[in-house]
Amino acid sequence: MTAKLSPASIRAHFDSMRESVGRRPQPPRRFSRPDSHGPRTLGGAGSQDVAAMLFRQSERVWIAQAPAKVNLGLRILGRRPDGYHQLDTVMARVSLCDTLVVETVSSTELRLRVRLAYPPALAGEPIPETSDNLVLRAAELLRQRSGAALGARITLVKRIPAAAGLGGGSSDAATALVVLNRAWNLRLSTEELSSHATELGSDVPFFLTSAVYARCTGRGERVQPLPVCVRLPLVLARPHAGLSTAAVYRRCQPAPSDRSIDRLIAALREGDVREAARHLQNGLQEPAEELSEDILRLKAEFARLPVGGHQMTGSGSAYFGVCRSPRQAKECAARLKARGIPAVWNVSTCA
Repeated sequence: MTAKLSPASIRAHFDSMRESVGRRPQPPRRFSRPDSHGPRTLGGAGSQDVAAMLFRQSERVWIAQAPAKVNLGLRILGRRPDGYHQLDTVMARVSLCDTLVVETVSSTELRLRVRLAYPPALAGEPIPETSDNLVLRAAELLRQRSGAALGARITLVKRIPAAAGLGGGSSDAATALVVLNRAWNLRLSTEELSSHATELGSDVPFFLTSAVYARCTGRGERVQPLPVCVRLPLVLARPHAGLSTAAVYRRCQPAPSDRSIDRLIAALREGDVREAARHLQNGLQEPAEELSEDILRLKAEFARLPVGGHQMTGSGSAYFGVCRSPRQAKECAARLKARGIPAVWNVSTCA
């Protein structure tokens, strides 16, 4: 018999494992653990643990964390013939995570249930539980390409708000690929999973790797992990409204050639948090400011904080600042909450 998890038991399980998003849970049993020789395989034939947080709850139930990301550097290099933009960006996964609970079933039923666990003030358009959701699209893609007539009931606990530039949907999709590859015993290789990830979205391949920091080029799907060990304490905020990625990109312009992100990468490699904070950049922030007064307000609020640097992440509308320490991040978060910012987190990169 399979132990079925109710929404209440899922909530209690994860709430007991961590009291804030700045602390990562310690699951009782892991299938992959990074070590000095690099990440071990998790899902057969060379696949890697998407976040080193996958563990098994019972014979048919699998639970995994899907982390958010921030763009520390983002340059728009130009528009491609296929309509996408050519990017040069540094992404870092952070400790704000969604949770996927996957229960395999004996039938071909494929069902998704979404639970919102972020502040009620951010509740706008509902998160779809249909094939519009990248989690179900990832599952359907795996079934189609593998020819496997398999099913699953999936619960998605959303802590990462949508339309925020935090990559929540992409991370959920990548995590679904890895979990279902393992749960269904498909034994797809890293290369096969990466190919599926590229079809699902430009950010999905980043979350499929075990990299905490990576330089991503092309439309974002070409991922070069960076050998960076520094942990960046961050204060992260999101206004009431999100932003349309398409609308922001329509207004963006190519970056000046002298705005390389190489100095940012060099500072990260040296572990120099202050210098890295000085070299943050996002070529999408200016067009986002033209579309949303919320971004301008967050920019002004963060300018009043003692952070080393601050900017919008991705196409917005989330905004972050780099702090000296976790304690300072917590203090800055309290100040933003006191000023009426609807959603604030003190987090860190996952190094």
